[in-house]
Amino acid sequence: MHPKENSKTATPTPTNSEGKTAAEHYEKILTIPNMLTAARILASPYIGYLIVQHEYKWALAGCALFGITDALDGYIARKYNMGTFIGSIIDPAADKILMTVLTVSLTVGSLLPVPLAVLIVGRDVALSLAAFYIRWITLPAPKTFARYWDLSLPSVEVRPTAISKWNTALQLLLMGTTLTVPAFGLSLDHWAITALQWLTGATTVASGIGYLTSKNAVHMLTKKEIKVRLKKPVKIYKERHVKKHRDQG
Repeated sequence: MHPKENSKTATPTPTNSEGKTAAEHYEKILTIPNMLTAARILASPYIGYLIVQHEYKWALAGCALFGITDALDGYIARKYNMGTFIGSIIDPAADKILMTVLTVSLTVGSLLPVPLAVLIVGRDVALSLAAFYIRWITLPAPKTFARYWDLSLPSVEVRPTAISKWNTALQLLLMGTTLTVPAFGLSLDHWAITALQWLTGATTVASGIGYLTSKNAVHMLTKKEIKVRLKKPVKIYKERHVKKHRDQG
């Protein structure tokens, strides 16, 4: 009499041509920091609407909340090791989106000079186009449209330069000041605000050049770095996959 064969066999883990599981090349993107960042992106247009409608105090409150959540998601990402490739992209993108919204809405309200607005927005558009190109050339083969927009596939990390950090701080200071002054019924016709506008414009140009010339601004992730940053190691994936099929059996 032959022993019964165990029919509850685990389904093999799907692999690619290199013998690696599909999950090995992906990282978890639905993290708390990423969701907070997404909320900031969605809230930015409404802040611009408040400015256009001359609701300066409410817009100022929205910007304050924006800053609090920005600091919070960064703290959570560092403390609980929730940093992701997509986070390194959308976090600065959220800041840029808000900055663009503030720049355009304040310019529409005649609170910001048009040449400065064109300079700020133009630099951000140029950097965005460069980011799209870098994403394409660093995307692992096969290069497809679907894989290009799959941000759980890490390939490159953007690292802000020192001058860009100063520029971001100055832009925030300028936008905050330009928004605060009319909120309390004060005048923008002051030499200090004019000087801040010129300084912001100068660092905007310098930071744009810095991103183009710096060797450390764009870091191509190595295979080892990609493996470290993945949220679903192959071993864990296999264990969960086998357990799932055992429970189903």
